Amino acid sequence: MSEQTAFQRYEREPAKRVFAAEFRETTYHFKEGSEDKSPTFVLLPTGERCNRVFLVGLLADKKKSEGEAVFYQIKVKDPSGFFFVSAGSYQPEAMHQIASIETPTVEAKPTYVAVIGKPNVFTAPDGRTLVSVRAESVAAVNKQVHDCWILDTATRTLERLEKTDENPDLVKSKEIYKQSSDVWKRMVHEALKTVEI
Repeated sequence: MSEQTAFQRYEREPAKRVFAAEFRETTYHFKEGSEDKSPTFVLLPTGERCNRVFLVGLLADKKKSEGEAVFYQIKVKDPSGFFFVSAGSYQPEAMHQIASIETPTVEAKPTYVAVIGKPNVFTAPDGRTLVSVRAESVAAVNKQVHDCWILDTATRTLERLEKTDENPDLVKSKEIYKQSSDVWKRMVHEALKTVEI
C-alpha cells in the first residue's frame, strides 16, 4: 500500500453543520465498507451523510457520573432544540474540556460551547431510536461565534434542500424520512430570527 493510499484511507471525514431539530430526527445509520476501521455514517433527513458533526449552542446542563469510570453528559441548546453530548474515558481530551467549562447557573452569564463529535444512534428500551453526539472536542465560545454558526448552518441546510441531483443518499433519505422540506425551511427561518446582526 502506498503512503498516499494509507493517508487517504485514514483521513478524517469533515464535520457537518446541522441544527438540533434535524439531528434529533436522524435514525438511519450505516457502515461504509467491511473492515473494522471502515467509517460509520448517519443519514440526515435533508439527504446528507455525516460521520462527524459540528454544533454550537448554549450549554444548558452538565452532569458528571462516576462509576467504574468518569463520564460527562451535557445538553447544548441551539434555536431549534437540544443536542445531547457525552464524553468518557475513550474521549479524554473532550472529557477534560467539558470538566473545565463552568457549570451553567441561573446567576451566571450564558455559556456557549462549540462541539465536534461523532453521531451515536441507539435504540432505547422502549424501542425509540435516539441520537446523541460523542464529543471529540468541546470549547467555550462567545455569542458572536454562535450567531456565525447559525448563519453558516442555515446556509448549509438550505443548500442540502435545494439539491436536485438524485444521488443515492438523497434517494435513500426520501425513502426513510417523511418530513416535507418545508419543515426544515421553517426551522431555518426560525433559527435566523435569533441572530443579532
